[in-house]
Amino acid sequence: MRILIAEDDPVSVKIVQFTLQHWGHEVIVTNDGAAAWEAFDRDPVRVIVSDWMMPGLDGLELCQKVRERPKTEYTYFVLLTAINTGRDNLRKAMDAGIDDFLTKPVDREAVFMRLRVAERILGFTTEIKLLKELIPICMYCKRVRDDQDYWQQVETYIHKQTGSHFSHGICPECFEKQVSQLPGRSGLKITPPR
Repeated sequence: MRILIAEDDPVSVKIVQFTLQHWGHEVIVTNDGAAAWEAFDRDPVRVIVSDWMMPGLDGLELCQKVRERPKTEYTYFVLLTAINTGRDNLRKAMDAGIDDFLTKPVDREAVFMRLRVAERILGFTTEIKLLKELIPICMYCKRVRDDQDYWQQVETYIHKQTGSHFSHGICPECFEKQVSQLPGRSGLKITPPR
């Protein structure tokens, strides 16, 4: 995985960076929230490990920007905190969209465990996304079922989802089938549409 680190403490950066690289991950290191946001916005990653307190854009603000970025796959966000972080602050972090916490000083085994959880959660979010992309369609009448269990024409469903409009025509095979069913067809020369 590609993992973004946002941390201004050089010792914590090295511990997390070397630990992640040791397990074969590609690591992008930034030393503040603004640089982390620029790197993420340019090329999103699936995991971010960020310090809470950084100059400029802090960890919570970074997380909020990541969550608000449109058309972005889910990013697992781990926040580095001090040991004595209070419950109210942890609640505030969870409300901002933080997924998990690592306390300082950073422990390599804790990094490994958090990453295993991140991989599992990201796997589930990918599966859910694939399931959401499936469109239930009747194999007989070709109507599509929406989220409210309402069956509608394919054109109506796609228009509601994408805003696309349709023009209707007839393919050569269907044209031949329809013409062959006309009574008194013998001797008629009908040119199929293009």
